[in-house]
Amino acid sequence: RETLVARQHELHGGVGLDAAITAAIAACEKGISRIDMLALPDQPEQAADVLAEGARITLRRARKALDNAGSRGEADDFHDLRKAAKTHGMHLSLLGRLWPMPIKARRKAVDELGERLGELHDVFVLRTLLDADDRPLGSPQETRLLTKLLKRSEKSLKKTCLAAAAGLFGDSPRRSTRKLARKVRDDLAAAPREDASAPGAAG
Repeated sequence: RETLVARQHELHGGVGLDAAITAAIAACEKGISRIDMLALPDQPEQAADVLAEGARITLRRARKALDNAGSRGEADDFHDLRKAAKTHGMHLSLLGRLWPMPIKARRKAVDELGERLGELHDVFVLRTLLDADDRPLGSPQETRLLTKLLKRSEKSLKKTCLAAAAGLFGDSPRRSTRKLARKVRDDLAAAPREDASAPGAAG
């Protein structure tokens, strides 16, 4: 434990953290500038196409990450899957303003997948530290039980994450976005009719 705490302090106080923070700030500023230039269409069908295209891109990335994680199973593959799940979750938070109930259940499932993938990431990090030749966390005798437990956790979490991700991203991105676009068109087209029929609309 003391070795892990010391290693954590080194990472938090190192130059790498400052560089990561600077890069994150730059990325946020770039995103804000792009939002300022964003122009969305007023027509329901065009708006639906914009939302569907965004969903298609995020789902395609998630499907690719899922395929790689399932076929290769490397730490980087699951890290990409975690990033794709987070991106999809952010997209769902935007879509949730249109129809909260259908999105709410999926958002919960995506968040749960993100939690499991985060746990798996922690396991990968610990195993990397244990396997480090230059600065091991302890002798093989001291870390034998921990290594065994981590391998068991990794196997279980991989299986759980792949099953959950398949349920979310296993469908064709094109098919999923067609459903999304159709739903958005119907809802946006119905909105003016509902406003017109509301009490006091004519007055």
